Amino acid sequence: MLQSGTLKCKVHNIRMNEGDGAPYEIPVPFFLITHPDGHTIIDGGNAVEVATDPRGYWGAVCDVYWPVLDKDKGCVDQVRALGIDPADVRYVVQSHLHLDHTGAVGRFPNATHIVQRAEYEYAFTADWFAAGGYIRKDFDRPGLKWQFLNGTQDDFYDVYGDGTLTTVFTPGHAPGHQSFLVRLPQSGSFILTIDAAYTLDHWNERSLPGFLTSTIESVRSVQKLRALAEKTNATVVTGHDPEAWPGFRKAPDYYA
Repeated sequence: MLQSGTLKCKVHNIRMNEGDGAPYEIPVPFFLITHPDGHTIIDGGNAVEVATDPRGYWGAVCDVYWPVLDKDKGCVDQVRALGIDPADVRYVVQSHLHLDHTGAVGRFPNATHIVQRAEYEYAFTADWFAAGGYIRKDFDRPGLKWQFLNGTQDDFYDVYGDGTLTTVFTPGHAPGHQSFLVRLPQSGSFILTIDAAYTLDHWNERSLPGFLTSTIESVRSVQKLRALAEKTNATVVTGHDPEAWPGFRKAPDYYA
C-alpha cells in the first residue's frame, strides 16, 4: 500500500450534501502487488506532474480538488525506492481513469494496461459534469498496450490466473469502475473498493459519494462488495478515507 499525496477539497465532494462547505483533505492511495510472474500496479495515484505544476497539468479541476504531492513521490519513484525495476511491472490495472488514479499509465515500459472498455470509451466522451475528472494526456498516449474488460461479461476476471488479483465490476462512481479482490497467502483476503466506496460512510450506507454517474449503480456496487467481503472474510480498504487509511501498513512495510 502506497500513497500519492493528498487532495484538498470540501466535505461535500466526498459525502454528498454534507459538511456545509468545510475543508477536507483525503489520501490518494495506490497499490503494488509483487508476483513471480511480474508485478502489478493498481492505479498509480496522482500524476507526478502535479507536484510542480498542478493547474498547468489539471486545469480548472484544481478549483475543486487541489493535489498535494512531493516531486519525488510519483508512482515510478516510489516503486524504484522499493528496489523494483519499472521494467519488471507486468500489469498496470486501472480501477477507472479519473485524474487521481492514472499516475502509472504509460510509465512502466513493459506493462499491459487493464481497464474496463466502458471506462476507456467514456473517458474520451464524458458527459459535461464528469469531463473535468479525466485528464486525456494521462491515458491518451501512443504505444500503450491495453487489455479491455467487458463489464459483467468479464466480471471477476482473474488477472494472474491463480486467484491473487481478481477484478470486480462496480460501476456507479464511473461507468467502467472496477474494484479488486486480493488474496494473499499469509495475510488473507482484501477488498480494495477504490472509489466504489470512498469512505466507510459509503460502505456502511450512511452517505452517498460526492461524485457519481449513477446513484443506483453506486449503491448496488457497494452491496455487491459487501456480500463478497462477507463471503471471503476480507479486510476492506476504502478508497480515500482519511480516518481509515492510517490504520493500514504502508510500504516499505507490506502484507504478505
